[in-house]
Amino acid sequence: MRGNQSDSGRRGFRARRVQTVALFAALLFGVAVGQWLHVSYGADGVGAWWGTAGELLLLRPLQMIVVPLVALSVISGIASIGDPSKLGLIGGATVAFYVGSMLVAATLGATAVGFFQPGAGLDPAQLNSLVQAGGEVFRSDTVRAQRMEAGESLGIGGAWQSILSQILPKNPLAEAAGGNTVGVIAFSILIGLGLAAARDSARVAREALDGLLAALLAVIQWILWLMPIGLFFFVTSVVGKIGLASTAGPVGKYFLVTAGALLVHGFVLLPLMGLLLGGGNCWALLWHVRRALLTAFSTSSSNATLPVTLEVCSTDGGCSKRATNFVVPLGATLNMDGTALYEAVAALFLFQLFGVDLTFGDTVIVVLTATLAAIGAAGIPSAGLVTLVIVITAVNTSLAGRGLAPIPIAAVGIIIGVDRLLDMIRTTVNVWGDIVAAKLITRLAPDG
Repeated sequence: MRGNQSDSGRRGFRARRVQTVALFAALLFGVAVGQWLHVSYGADGVGAWWGTAGELLLLRPLQMIVVPLVALSVISGIASIGDPSKLGLIGGATVAFYVGSMLVAATLGATAVGFFQPGAGLDPAQLNSLVQAGGEVFRSDTVRAQRMEAGESLGIGGAWQSILSQILPKNPLAEAAGGNTVGVIAFSILIGLGLAAARDSARVAREALDGLLAALLAVIQWILWLMPIGLFFFVTSVVGKIGLASTAGPVGKYFLVTAGALLVHGFVLLPLMGLLLGGGNCWALLWHVRRALLTAFSTSSSNATLPVTLEVCSTDGGCSKRATNFVVPLGATLNMDGTALYEAVAALFLFQLFGVDLTFGDTVIVVLTATLAAIGAAGIPSAGLVTLVIVITAVNTSLAGRGLAPIPIAAVGIIIGVDRLLDMIRTTVNVWGDIVAAKLITRLAPDG
């Protein structure tokens, strides 16, 4: 029996290694082909079928199982913990780490902008040209523009009201059908508590749910073999439409500052926080969970990456299934380190670009609002760009109180060109933060 388990473990390890190499190769090949298409044919010459193929082979299979996976994993995780008092400790520790790490990320972003000044020193002619081009980009995508304008009128209070209304859904099935994982998680926590409270009476139900969860994890293994093909098409489409040359000029400085700060937070601060809080060597963990990080980078979606994150955490990452099944789905919805950092950098860059002198109090508003807005950002591509409007509106309100002119929301169009590339990096940091949290909470909720 032990020999069969050992052989199975070795085969699983070899399969995961092949999948990782294939994902990395597909990523590099996609960047190279996408840049060649952009240089040869321009953004309009890249056929829409590249993105469609990537969506069908990469995003759709993952999105298809996200909602049932979230429900089953959270219910299973809560039911296995059992003791409500222990759940309170685990939940409190998880939320505290998430909020603390997002505040650290937003503060790092604000510090990076203040130190490197990516938006300073632009002459009026360059600024006018940049603003005009950004306004055209903003107006050209009517759907995104409407969402941003809605975010401006919503404000931070409205964003929190929206989150609270999702936590207490009228119809959990409707929330599930709409892909709103906040409501699904809240309902799943209640069901998990009920199964734990019912004890032996619900034993069969718990075993059935665990069996369904195991079946979904097996399905994920099949999907993983399709991912390198979908990743190649998806990355080719993104790079082909944007081009690597889009990172030039003032926007290029903004891109480098944001990307650099994200890398510092991901490779230095998060592992350091994990080490200091008792999670062990998180730099080694970073390498072990690389499949989930590559998936996050390619999909730009925490929710779409969730199936891979759950699978990787409990195998290569060495996290307990109890901690993984509770912490990771919650983090995919609420924990957005990369988004908080990005929103702080983007907002301060735009105000800097327009020559607005912000006070220390304004910077604190940016850090706090970026953290709160990031919590409300959906785990989908470019969601942070929409909630960025909330951060800008909060600072504009502060400026108006001092009789200063606000910056237009259409200014966001200036940074839209490089947003997809940054979205890929910040989503990777978001998912990495979830994994570090799962490693930490494993100490409080070990298996067995």
